[in-house]
Amino acid sequence: MAPVVTSVSPAQGAPAGGTSVTITGSGFTGATAVRFGPNLATNVVVVSNTQITAKTPAGTGTVNVTVTGSTGTSTQNVPFTYTTVAAPVLTSLSPTSGPTGGGNTVTINGTNLTSATSVKFGLTPATILTNTPTQI
Repeated sequence: MAPVVTSVSPAQGAPAGGTSVTITGSGFTGATAVRFGPNLATNVVVVSNTQITAKTPAGTGTVNVTVTGSTGTSTQNVPFTYTTVAAPVLTSLSPTSGPTGGGNTVTINGTNLTSATSVKFGLTPATILTNTPTQI
């Protein structure tokens, strides 16, 4: 039985490619290729029989995501849309200081924050607890 793709997250990314995505479905063990439309994804990692991570190739418009394995290629119409995503803009954060050991909960305000995938304080990554268009 050919692989089955049920979802891709996120379902949109930059036309230049390089968006990290998680593909969910079944029959992924032994997958040999992931395509976004006709273009091959890069950095493909088969995490399990039901999950693959990959980076999108460059592209335009809306394309279907397919997974190919030794038993065939998925045929579901699971779309990925290439779109320009506005960069996040930060306007304020609270509190503005904290202990050097970390551990504080900080609220970051701004615009276009929904697509944020990471937050760093200097070189130190932080954990995103919630993420809305105007607040992290």
